[in-house]
Amino acid sequence: MPDAFGTTLRDRDVGAHWLVHADGARSRLPVDRWHGPAEPAAEAVVARCAGPTLDLGCGPGRLTVALARAGLTTVGVDVSARAVDLTRARGAVAVRADLFDPLPAEGRWAHVVLLDGNIGIGGDPVALLRRCRTLLRARGTVLVELDAPGTGAWQGQAHVVSGRHRGPAFRWARLDTRAVHERAAPAGLVVGEVFRSGRRWFAELVTP
Repeated sequence: MPDAFGTTLRDRDVGAHWLVHADGARSRLPVDRWHGPAEPAAEAVVARCAGPTLDLGCGPGRLTVALARAGLTTVGVDVSARAVDLTRARGAVAVRADLFDPLPAEGRWAHVVLLDGNIGIGGDPVALLRRCRTLLRARGTVLVELDAPGTGAWQGQAHVVSGRHRGPAFRWARLDTRAVHERAAPAGLVVGEVFRSGRRWFAELVTP
């Protein structure tokens, strides 16, 4: 998995950072939020975790830190060395790894978390959710942030623009609260609940 978001962590002040999709859609990346403390939406996700939790695509570690401060055994995972360093500097545990490679304590996590659009990692939500399923223990959950209802699903190429710098293309995906149902099933998961925090949407996927 390429470090597609490395410039957003290394060069925070070069101007706006955008995720640009091959279908023409683009969204501004909330880099300042990533570097800040856990916001109410992230805290709402933390509140649903009651056991060891794996934070996939942890970035600078705001959620990893919040989970650890809630008393949970937590490990952040990111392909970016900068992200891992930032997370560790905040006092949390993080490992540098591609999430499709071997990870600590596979099959023993109570929760796996995919926030900030990380359902797009790898460009194939079914493959990603299937991988998450292998990380969970019995009755574990995947907590995933999704697009708002009605935006559907998309898979294709994307790139990050940071100021005047355009990064390399990589595979990415988008998934809304309706499309997640048909992607969860072949991954061995069931949508237990869809919930909203402010303007953001999430789903809790459970092992049947």
